[in-house]
Amino acid sequence: MNEYYELLGVNENATDEEITAQYEKLKEKYKEERWQDGEAGNEAARMLNKIDVAYREILSARKEQSQNTDGKDVYEEIADLLKAGDMSKAQARLDDCNERSAEWHYLQAVVFYKKNWTSESKKQLEIAMEMDPDNIKYRNAYGKLNAKNDYQRQSAYDTQNPYARQAPVDEPQMGGGFCDACAQCCFINLCANCLLNMCCCH
Repeated sequence: MNEYYELLGVNENATDEEITAQYEKLKEKYKEERWQDGEAGNEAARMLNKIDVAYREILSARKEQSQNTDGKDVYEEIADLLKAGDMSKAQARLDDCNERSAEWHYLQAVVFYKKNWTSESKKQLEIAMEMDPDNIKYRNAYGKLNAKNDYQRQSAYDTQNPYARQAPVDEPQMGGGFCDACAQCCFINLCANCLLNMCCCH
């Protein structure tokens, strides 16, 4: 972001009005110079495009910052909203973000997960991991989500096949054995906590 301020020739502490005034001044300058012959005209045209980008990016970043009244990073604010269970506001803040970083896709995955949209959540985590393959938080969340999906598929199979997991009649379970009901109970408890810590790891 610093390079945008430098390109416009203003300080980061400048007001929006000062930035706009400087932008308009440079815009008029390069508009005139782009009609010059040769490389001078081409360079003026390139600079005109660059200052347009810089101006838009600066104002966009300032808008996001002004919406965050607590002075937190926008992703920290979204994570706090997720912890509080405010899905609609968290989604609105995500929609306001112009930059779709790996962390943005991770937080979007959390929103989808809390809405029980596991397929969409998985896709967002895959994008996050592709953008930041070394991030352990993303990989762990992806593994837990897959574990939850596997459990749900197995549960659906068991529901449709009530005899599939019963022990053979000639193999009675002994005292102290880990029965199927116990195993399912433990796994349910594990999966219940699968992604609840997703936004807390931020």
